[in-house]
Amino acid sequence: MYDPTVARLTYRALLGRRRALVMFALPALLIVIAAAVRAFTGADDQVAANVLGGFALATMVPLIGVIAGTGAIGPEIDDGSIVYLLSKPVKRPTIILTKLIVAIAVTMAFSAIPTFIAGMILNGNGQQVAVAYTVATLVASIAYSALFLLLGTVSRHAVVIGLVYALIWEALFGSLIAGAKTLSVQQWALALAEKVSGEGLITSDVSLPLAAALLAGVTVLATWYAGQKLRTLTLAGEE
Repeated sequence: MYDPTVARLTYRALLGRRRALVMFALPALLIVIAAAVRAFTGADDQVAANVLGGFALATMVPLIGVIAGTGAIGPEIDDGSIVYLLSKPVKRPTIILTKLIVAIAVTMAFSAIPTFIAGMILNGNGQQVAVAYTVATLVASIAYSALFLLLGTVSRHAVVIGLVYALIWEALFGSLIAGAKTLSVQQWALALAEKVSGEGLITSDVSLPLAAALLAGVTVLATWYAGQKLRTLTLAGEE
C-alpha cells in the first residue's frame, strides 16, 4: 500500500521552492514569536499554552495541512499530469495512501518540531506544555492531511476552500462558538493535549474518547472517499 516512486514524486512536488518557502516561514514565525514573548514576559505556563494553542495549533498546523494535503494531489489533477500516474500499474488506493503518508510526514515535520522548540523556549516544558502541544500537532496533522488530500481530489478550488476552513472555521469558529467546537479538529487535538498537560492549563470542549473516535473516523473516511473519487477520475479519463 506504499509506492516509493509515487512518494518520491510527491515529496518533490511538496518541497518545491514556492511551497517550501511558505512552510518554512510559518514555523520560523512561531519560533520568533516564542522568543519575543519569553523575552518580554519570562517563563509563564499559561502564556506558553496561549501562544502554542492560539498560533501553533489553531493557525500554523491547519495552514501547513492545507499546503501539504492539497499539494500532494491537487496540482496533478489541475494540470492533467495525474493521467500519466493513473496509467501506471499502481493501485488507486496505493496512490492515495502513499500521498497521504507523504502529506502527514511533511505536515508533522513542519508543525510538531517547531511547536516543541517554541514550547521549550517559552517555558522549558513546564507542566508538559511543549510535549502536550507537540502531541496535539502530531494527531491534528494526520486528520488535516486526510481532509485536505480529499479536498484536493474533489475540487479544483481546494486551496481556497482549505484556507477558508483553516482561517475561519478552525481559527475563529472552532475557537469561539460552542457548537462548532465539537466539529473542530483543533478541539479534538486539544482533548489529547489536555490529558498530557498539567491540570486545568489546557482545556477542550470535546471528551477524549469522542475526540479519538472522531479523529480516527474522519481520517479513515476521508482517505477512503478520496480513493473512491480517484477511481471515478480514472474511469472518466478512460472514457
